[in-house]
Amino acid sequence: MPEKSQSSVPDTETPAHPEMPLEFNPLQQNFRQNPYPTYRQFREADPVHWSAMFGFWVCTRYDDIVAILRHSKASANPRDWERFDDYVEVLGGTGPAYDMQSRWMLLKNPPDHTRLRKLVAKAFTPRVVEDMRPHIQAIVHDLLNAVHVKRRFDIIQDVAFPLPVIVIAELIGVPAQDREYFKGWTAALARSLDPIITPEITQAADKATEELLAYFTALVAERRDSPQDDLLSGLIAAEEEGDKLDEDELLATAILLFAAGHETTMNLIGNGMLALFRNPGQMAKLRADPSLIKTAVEEFLRYDGSVQITARVALEDIEVGGKTIGKHQQALLLLGAANRDPARFSDPDRLDITRRENPHLTFGHGIHHCLGAPLARVEAQIAINSILCRMPDIQLATDQLEWRDMLTLRGLKALPVIF
Repeated sequence: MPEKSQSSVPDTETPAHPEMPLEFNPLQQNFRQNPYPTYRQFREADPVHWSAMFGFWVCTRYDDIVAILRHSKASANPRDWERFDDYVEVLGGTGPAYDMQSRWMLLKNPPDHTRLRKLVAKAFTPRVVEDMRPHIQAIVHDLLNAVHVKRRFDIIQDVAFPLPVIVIAELIGVPAQDREYFKGWTAALARSLDPIITPEITQAADKATEELLAYFTALVAERRDSPQDDLLSGLIAAEEEGDKLDEDELLATAILLFAAGHETTMNLIGNGMLALFRNPGQMAKLRADPSLIKTAVEEFLRYDGSVQITARVALEDIEVGGKTIGKHQQALLLLGAANRDPARFSDPDRLDITRRENPHLTFGHGIHHCLGAPLARVEAQIAINSILCRMPDIQLATDQLEWRDMLTLRGLKALPVIF
């Protein structure tokens, strides 16, 4: 019989009272700990759900979400939302963080999205990333050497965070001695991407943005005077050619690449290792056959993905799932729910590292599919296989694990282990 998956929280739910309307509320207790029962409840009862509480649609089925992500009139720009001005007024207006993020390709539509993406895409092609495997393996080797004598360590702090930071810093051209600065900065920015935030979160993001802009402004000035063989120097060259990248876009793109280049990968490694700890039969299978690591990482991405949510705004009425997302209304697309949709994945709540057909949506879909996906995959493949190979007796040091206080990105605060 197939192995039954274990989650960090039992996969059960409290059914809604029959006389009470279903209302999506990700702020309720235990949602961050285990959102999947809530996802299932909405997928089965109200898959295209209007949230009167928050004023947006909530979509949970795979086919509906793919249809919206493919739709030419589904905008990635939150300014197109009819309630945008009211929303930001409650938060105190748009500040440095939003102004900078508005230049991210992540929140752009064609033709600007196409132009910005093309400028950096060549640095993240599968061929370029595959050539980086030996170097990434060497970094992981050094990180594990540093903890091997301790017999206990934190997978997040000691491996999952520093690995992608080192790699993306080297790619962009951030000096090694400056890497640690970025942890607080990018965490503050990541929280500001959630669909439901507070003025305190925006204030923290604004402060982090000001410091990031100051840092990269100084680094860009250095690279203008003395270009290096790095991505930042390449972006500067593109900007100087004209009509491709202006100074503000240059700085915003550098910040996006650094933030996205480690936040999601850090969570992928942590969530993947936790899934294996909770499913020891799957861990034993991967340890016995390390060649399964590619399908295993795809399954980690599906089963408990590091990116749970994205959003789109309808530029015209969009019919989906028997409902109409009205012009300028926003739809919250729950990628984590789509990845557990039984209409698309067999036995979706079971972890299966040999799953072959696995078109998960964790890296998005369509023109906004994650540019850094090849790099994240390789980093996770090498890190997880190396941990299992080097530490055959590894186990969780505690079952009391805390999830980071975010909705869009899903990841652990810490993952302490002994071996």
